[in-house]
Amino acid sequence: MDLAITGSLSAIGYGLAAIGPGIGVGIIFASYIQSTARQPESARLTQQFLWVGFAVVEALALFGIAFGYAFGK
Repeated sequence: MDLAITGSLSAIGYGLAAIGPGIGVGIIFASYIQSTARQPESARLTQQFLWVGFAVVEALALFGIAFGYAFGK
């Protein structure tokens, strides 16, 4: 029986590369929740940093998928 693996290695590479942004998003939201629990009055002040950090980490994930498929041929 001859088994062949077909598909793109870029998909596997992106799957592995998505682990980092996934952990990063978890850390960002956990830190925001912890800071809000400690000082509820600063929730509005730190919320803008939450969204900026989230956007930066998600941009890294999008760069990973774009570069993986662009250069992974």
